[in-house]
Amino acid sequence: MSGGLSTGKIGGAMAWRQIAREKRRLAAAVAGIAFAVILMLVQLGFEQALFKSVGLLYARFNAELVLISPKYQNAGNSAYFSGHRLAETLATGDVAWTCPVFFADGNWKNPADHGVRNIFVIAFEPRPGVFDLPEVNAQIQELRQPNTVLFDAQSRPEFGPIEALLQKGPVKVDLSGTTTFVGGIFHLGTSFAADGNMIVSDLNLARLEPNRDMNLPSLGLIKVKAGADPLVVRRKLQASLPNDVLVLTRDELMEREKEYWASNTPIGFVFRLGLLMGLIVGSVVVYQILYNDVSEHLAEYATLKAMGYTDSFLFGVVIKESMILSVLGFVPGVLLSQVVYWIAYQATLLPLRMDPIRVTAVYVLTAVMCVFSGALAMRRLRLADPAEIF
Repeated sequence: MSGGLSTGKIGGAMAWRQIAREKRRLAAAVAGIAFAVILMLVQLGFEQALFKSVGLLYARFNAELVLISPKYQNAGNSAYFSGHRLAETLATGDVAWTCPVFFADGNWKNPADHGVRNIFVIAFEPRPGVFDLPEVNAQIQELRQPNTVLFDAQSRPEFGPIEALLQKGPVKVDLSGTTTFVGGIFHLGTSFAADGNMIVSDLNLARLEPNRDMNLPSLGLIKVKAGADPLVVRRKLQASLPNDVLVLTRDELMEREKEYWASNTPIGFVFRLGLLMGLIVGSVVVYQILYNDVSEHLAEYATLKAMGYTDSFLFGVVIKESMILSVLGFVPGVLLSQVVYWIAYQATLLPLRMDPIRVTAVYVLTAVMCVFSGALAMRRLRLADPAEIF
């Protein structure tokens, strides 16, 4: 029998010829694997979009630390705490400034078609530097005007062509039954929790919700003085403040929000289930293709055994077939997933992007899926006994 290198070449050539011989079977295998790849990439893409979108606002906080209630779940379902706790943080001497932030929901009437849609409201005392949003910092004077808001131009189109209308002149909208002026726009982005966003001053929020206690913010921003270690300041504040508040870094707050969506809502489970279903579908398709291929060529495999080829060589042929199929199915799967991403982005405006790390991970899963299916199909080779077949 030939040496190791030539044996490997022979095995590779056999694997390719057996795959390419049945064009319909090859097409079915590629389609099945591509479908599994699309399912996995889309599920992982939406999961990543979820985690990225829920952190869009937090990433714009121009503060290292955040004060929240222990009952705080997420931005759309926040619990209030006493604003006096923010004032108490200044006693450490390491805090440059604090700012209470208020979250609320408003009913926004589209000025074009008059449809009403829920919008996420972000309110704070209008002063520069609270948010890392240059457009907001440049329009602080607009925010200080009565019944004036800034609109997120990356909100869903159902809220109306606000940016285009502003270019023609002042824009008035009905916000929760109150006539409100749009003073300008900013760019933040939608999330699974909010289809649209707007920013108002704390005084204008009080006008919109006269029964709301403005001494109870949704969260508090804490800016640490230059040179101070945020982690050290965090430990000091948590030790000195009562247990009715939590002091978190901005990154910890983002992780808390991600954990909420991943563990406390059905969305995280659905994404993981979709990933598993993709693996199952792909495994079944590849197994059926390879099993049928081995069954149809059982006599040929028995002949090779009689010629001196070992079971390991024959197993290697099947594994090579599975790896070839993984590549042939993966490439169109990625390309079609990119199309799905574009369609989904146009429909949802969620930050769906094809991440190289995610693509690599999906190929590894695809290869493992195909090899596993090939390993199951190899059991059929045990029947390739020359004495029994001939």
